[in-house]
Amino acid sequence: MAKYQLLLPKMGESVAEATIIKWNKNPGDRIEADDAVMEIATDKVDSEVPSPVSGILVQQLCNENDVVQVGSVIAIIETEEAEENIEETPVAEQPKEINIPEAPEELPIMTEPIPGIEQLEPKAVEENTNGFKNSTRFYSPLVKNIATQEGISVEVLDKIQGTGAEGRLTKDDLLNYIQNPSSISTVPQQAEVPVQKNMPKQPVEAAAQPIAEPKAVQAQAAEPKAAPVASISGGDEIIEMDRMRRLIADHMVMSKQTSPHVTSFVEADVTNMVLWREKIKGPFEKKEGEKITFTPIFIEAVAKAIRDMPMINVSVNGNQIIKKAAINIGMATALPSGNLIVPVIKNADALNLIGLTKAVNDLANRARNNKLQPDDVKDGTFTITNVGSFGNVMGTPIINQPQAAILAVGAIKKKPAVIETRQGDMIAIRHMMFLSLSYDHRVVDGALGGTFLRKVADYLENWDLDRII
Repeated sequence: MAKYQLLLPKMGESVAEATIIKWNKNPGDRIEADDAVMEIATDKVDSEVPSPVSGILVQQLCNENDVVQVGSVIAIIETEEAEENIEETPVAEQPKEINIPEAPEELPIMTEPIPGIEQLEPKAVEENTNGFKNSTRFYSPLVKNIATQEGISVEVLDKIQGTGAEGRLTKDDLLNYIQNPSSISTVPQQAEVPVQKNMPKQPVEAAAQPIAEPKAVQAQAAEPKAAPVASISGGDEIIEMDRMRRLIADHMVMSKQTSPHVTSFVEADVTNMVLWREKIKGPFEKKEGEKITFTPIFIEAVAKAIRDMPMINVSVNGNQIIKKAAINIGMATALPSGNLIVPVIKNADALNLIGLTKAVNDLANRARNNKLQPDDVKDGTFTITNVGSFGNVMGTPIINQPQAAILAVGAIKKKPAVIETRQGDMIAIRHMMFLSLSYDHRVVDGALGGTFLRKVADYLENWDLDRII
């Protein structure tokens, strides 16, 4: 008999930790290879952790609702293999270190020494980690380490604008803030004392320059900071936000604070597209075994427009514009719980309409059944949201950071419209819809945003009624 140490697997490049939602196996239970041992949740997606070996679960090393780092030992499984066959298990020879596992190889940043920053003792690390439990924002262990040494509170960290994936605070962001707090985009309250506390190299004069204008700005910034107090009557129901809703709320607020949003609108005559789909949807389903909706058609039009105008497919990193080589289209999907998730179709421009239809249906079904994997929701470069599925004619969507634009498609309505014919202008019943594009005005000007939106509409309006797929 041998004991196998089950590690929390890596779940994407930007995912460093996960929350234990539920144990599917209890101590003493028999586990077969590939059985789901537990359910976990990250800031990206919920998923399961399978066991790579068969055996008996003898010990659970974390509890439900615990936050566990990638690479940590989460369970001990007793297998029937000989002891020598399990020797290559990374931590098997050091059972004493189960409660304090070493940083995984996937996160080398956690092991790099930072000049001027002393290493925390294990007890201090534990206290520091506990202090961050009330924050809904993700911080890497290294950022927490530096913040604790410098005396920077969680409240201050929450105000520092991050340049990492989805606005996360990186090591460089925090070190830049420590070196020059006045140059970082924050809500500058409570930052003066803790930041200067452990900075002997910073001149006292530079830290305490008596500038009246910033103090006035601080006073003004403090006023809208206070959240309005909601009145509660006896018949009101108080519903606690679940984990996903809190993450969505934080992400939406961060996006509005990060990007100056501008929204452009265009109305498109999609009569040919509607008539074509009505004509082919029956034969298509019989041939491909898939229902074709309007979503893959919209994605195809967007992918073509991005190839024509690639500067819409960008993200911002400080003063740098990153033009994405891949065209990865996310599609906002409503879940039965009322929450929202955005699975991503990778390299959408390389797929034909059949491939897009199958990808859309697969991701939508797995999203509704909570079967998405971490890779299914990462690396998006542009997002589409279909507000028309709720009967809305238009919307002003919030940008899905760190992307620079998001398209909302409204409901398709029959309306009287003026059309041009060889015999002159005529009024006819047409299928019309509104498209709206919200974009980051830091890097996407009105000319680019408006032209791109018109380009998408042109692809939909000029649909070939005789197209064969």
